Amino acid sequence: MKCKTKPAAERARSPVVAFVLSLLFLSAFISVHQWLPIPAQAASQFARRDAHTMTGIDVLEAENFATLAGKRIGLITNQTGIDRSRRSTIDLLAHAPGVQLVALFSPEHGIRGTLDERIASTVDLATGLPDYSLYGDDVRPTDAMLAGLDALVFDIQDAGVRFYTYITTMGYTMEAAAKHHLAYYVLDRPDPLGGERIEGPMLDQERTNFAGYFPMPVRMAMTLGEMARMFNAENKIGCDLHVISMQNWRRRDWFDGTGLPWVNPSPNLRSAGAGILYPGLEILQPGGVSVGRGTGRPFERVGAPWIREAEFVNYLNQRSVPGVRFEPERFTPDSGLYKGEMCAGARVVVTDRASLESMRMGIEIASALAKLYPRKFEVRKMIALVGNASTIKRLENGDAPAAIVSSWKAELDAFRKMRAKYLLYR
Repeated sequence: MKCKTKPAAERARSPVVAFVLSLLFLSAFISVHQWLPIPAQAASQFARRDAHTMTGIDVLEAENFATLAGKRIGLITNQTGIDRSRRSTIDLLAHAPGVQLVALFSPEHGIRGTLDERIASTVDLATGLPDYSLYGDDVRPTDAMLAGLDALVFDIQDAGVRFYTYITTMGYTMEAAAKHHLAYYVLDRPDPLGGERIEGPMLDQERTNFAGYFPMPVRMAMTLGEMARMFNAENKIGCDLHVISMQNWRRRDWFDGTGLPWVNPSPNLRSAGAGILYPGLEILQPGGVSVGRGTGRPFERVGAPWIREAEFVNYLNQRSVPGVRFEPERFTPDSGLYKGEMCAGARVVVTDRASLESMRMGIEIASALAKLYPRKFEVRKMIALVGNASTIKRLENGDAPAAIVSSWKAELDAFRKMRAKYLLYR
């Protein structure tokens, strides 16, 4: 029996017809799905863009440092002060045409960002310049430190969190610049947590200190340049302030979407991922739990010798905290709280950073610790970083975490309205 063969012309048309039909099907599929909701995790990945962000030092470098020409400069910086090519701001200003770099000023953790203790002023071996510590006997620059300067330049990457002390160092040095009639330049950098999500609670007005320079939420969603503008106006500092703004940064950008190199801003904050969890976990340590300092994964775990990990993890996972899950874990810190002691607790795994509210997570964990281990976990001591007496009182009373978070709304709305006046980026 002979097989029937299609004519040559029909055979030639078949692949073409199939291709056209495939295109029509794909077009219909896209048309339908563009109206369907995108799951939260997919949405966060879809919204991410890989930018070519230029920080303040990159912009200054591109203009051949003309803004600082003719000035004797004091530079407030550390290991995070680098350009896109990882060249140090210290080196760049030391060799900038027409600029005279006279002194260095270092914040907590020192000029190289490796120390976890009070630091004495010294001489920077690489440049021979004085390195004045602002985390030692003095946390504000003295008159002698500022003698002979025309301007202070600030270039440090912060963590996007109120109690990260680099913010206070900026505020204190702005006050000193105003007192001595020095120009003050902020070389702006991204908020590594993005510039959109604001999370409370607010710092009580009477609790401003070195770990809380200004009454604002734990996550303020502002760059240091924007905060400098806010401090200068709201605190009536009167500083001759100049912000060298970034280029190609948008408020929706997480740090890993900027194209900028990551540098640990402090010894224990070792990744952008840990930085997302940092605000909600760090507030717990004053209450008596380890948050992973002295281990290989700080700010990704929480534990103590008196926690029963299965009970703790089961309770937290039943709470269905958005954006994270909890896994049982044991670890032994080699430094810090519970050094050398086996701690039981939980590893915190981010499942969707778009839906994660780090402060909601922190309040949920604090609530669990207070309920399960009331004789061990000291809620009252959390005031050191939470900075809000009403929140601590509600935790002590056993209020629901969702109700505690909701109680911040009015103050956060007022802050958001005030903050809007000082924003530099969309």
